[in-house]
Amino acid sequence: MEEKQFKSGFTAIIGRPNVGKSTLMNALIGQKIAITSGRAQTTRRRIETVYTDDRGQIVFVDTPGINKAKTKLGDYMLESAEGSLRAVDCIMWLVEPSTFIGAGERAIIEMLSRCHVPVILVINKIDAVKPEEVPKAIDKYKSELPFADIVPVSAIKNKNTDELLDIIFSHLHEGPMYYDEDTVTEETVRDIASELIREQALKLLDKEVPHGIAVLIDSMKEREGQDITDIEATIICERDSHKGIIIGKNGAMLKKIGSRARAEIEDMLEQKVNLKIWVKVRPGWRDNNMLLREYGYDKKDLK
Repeated sequence: MEEKQFKSGFTAIIGRPNVGKSTLMNALIGQKIAITSGRAQTTRRRIETVYTDDRGQIVFVDTPGINKAKTKLGDYMLESAEGSLRAVDCIMWLVEPSTFIGAGERAIIEMLSRCHVPVILVINKIDAVKPEEVPKAIDKYKSELPFADIVPVSAIKNKNTDELLDIIFSHLHEGPMYYDEDTVTEETVRDIASELIREQALKLLDKEVPHGIAVLIDSMKEREGQDITDIEATIICERDSHKGIIIGKNGAMLKKIGSRARAEIEDMLEQKVNLKIWVKVRPGWRDNNMLLREYGYDKKDLK
């Protein structure tokens, strides 16, 4: 009996902001790693997650939403997304079920036309439109690029995600196991905790504030002999007025952010968490190369 072939490879997930890339990646691996929200710039860094079964191993590379850069942080995000396409075996392009193709989609089409790996078009959010709208969107995009496959899905409802995994494996070749079978991400616990705090800030704060925040984990230590982890974190913002909004009246907003983030971190760590958060102002940090490196957005890491 012929031994079953073990396939492996890297698959990039790209698309414009808010099309559901992180939600889909979390659904495919069956665990929350990337944060999600309804705001642009939710994903700022390239995040790798791992799916392994008896067919093989897929390393998913979730990228920041592709958009025109307005700051040095934006440049970092765009370079991160574009760089991901140069070293993968397969690309998933997420779009919404619409026949409108705007300037952002045109830029991605131009980018993909230069790629020499299979491109799978994933029509996400099919649960949000009438069924007859999906074939129209498929026909429109089919006229733009020769896709290897087209898959309609609903990431939030986990619809057609198994079919999508089948299709990704069909485009991968025999290869090694890059990670242990129990690995789901190379992200550190500190990195994920930082992002979980930022996620709650994104969801709770006024529209103009979230783009200008970063979150640092200053310390993270499990208490000796106790099932509890102490975490100290700092939210960085750009203006004193933003600091006031983040803290809120009598500290109410900061308490709300902390309470929700603590619950998410406790789910991840499967133990109690004592979370303390401070807020500091660093004007113009998104255009300051030194601060960008300090906060984890170093272009050298993209090489």
